[in-house]
Order: sequence, then structure tokens, then C-alpha cells
Amino acid sequence: MVWFLVWTVLVLAALAGAFVLLRRLWRQGRALVAELERASQVLGELAETTGRIAEQAREAERAAAAVTELLPDPQEAHGRWQELRAQAAVRRERRRERDRTTRERWRAYTR
Repeated sequence: MVWFLVWTVLVLAALAGAFVLLRRLWRQGRALVAELERASQVLGELAETTGRIAEQAREAERAAAAVTELLPDPQEAHGRWQELRAQAAVRRERRRERDRTTRERWRAYTR
């Protein structure tokens, strides 16, 4: 009779343990499925964002190519720069000459 009680308690404890284990596995499985659904949504958003960024990069490349086409030839730009510097030097020399003549006139008044 004692062995009957021991085995009954052991079987009931095993059933209770199996129930707790299965309930925990069921809950973890549901949590895993929910997390996988969320991960799939995040991956979808990531794919959309990646596509949008790739399109923006293509547009930026097109814009850079268009700007490169609009830029002048480096030799031509260097020639223009030298021309502008020469014109500035001529203006600077004229300004110095005007200043020199003005100072001479002022000196003539004070002598």
C-alpha cells in the first residue's frame, strides 16, 4: 500500500512538472512568434529605407555628374583667374596713382 502512494505521488508530480514545462514552452513559443513577427516588420521597414537611401544615392550621383559637366575646364578657369588677377593689379595701380597725386596736391597746399 505504501508503494502505491509513492508511485501515485511520483506520477502526479511528474504530470504537474510536465504541465508546468509545457505551459512555459507554450508561452515562450508565443513570445518567439510575436518577436519574429516584429522582426519581419522591422526588416520590411529596413528594406524600404534601404531602397529609399539607394534612390537618394543615385540622385546624388546624377547631380554630381551634372555639376561636373557644368564646371569649367581647369585650364580655362586658371586662365580666367590669371586674367582677373591682372585686371585687379591694373586697378590697384590706378588707385595707388590717384592716391599719390592726391597726396602731392595736399602737400602743395601745406607748403
